[in-house]
Amino acid sequence: MRKVADCREFPSETDCTLTISGEEDEVVRAASEHAVSVHGHTDSPELREQVRSTLKDEIPQHA
Repeated sequence: MRKVADCREFPSETDCTLTISGEEDEVVRAASEHAVSVHGHTDSPELREQVRSTLKDEIPQHA
C-alpha cells in the first residue's frame, strides 16, 4: 500500500502544503529531504524515524 506524508498536518512558518505519496521508503527519503531543505531540520536517523511514524496509508481515489 502506498504511503502519504502531508506537510499540512504540521504547523510551519511557511504554511507548507506539500504532499508526498509513494512506497514507504521513497516517501521517507523524499519527506526527510524536504524537511531538511525547506524546513531547516537536520538529517538524521531520528528524523527519518519521526517521518516514518507520521505516514498514513493512501486512500485510493476510486475506492
